[in-house]
Amino acid sequence: MNEKARLVFKGHLNPDAFIEFAGHRARRLDITLEITSADDAALSVTVEGAADLVDAFEMACSLGPYDCLVLDVVRTAA
Repeated sequence: MNEKARLVFKGHLNPDAFIEFAGHRARRLDITLEITSADDAALSVTVEGAADLVDAFEMACSLGPYDCLVLDVVRTAA
């Protein structure tokens, strides 16, 4: 069953690195990814795919790339 979710990752971010990281994870998990906003404090995305893979994407991105510190993730239905 597919799920569509909006995720907002908050923390101390390098937007370019985080966007590249999120895109790579989305491709590996075969889910769709739309970046809706990005800055040094937050990155907002909409993802769609198998529910378990959306969960895996959230977990992977909560760890983030090495030069980003994710402090909080807010997830809502999209």
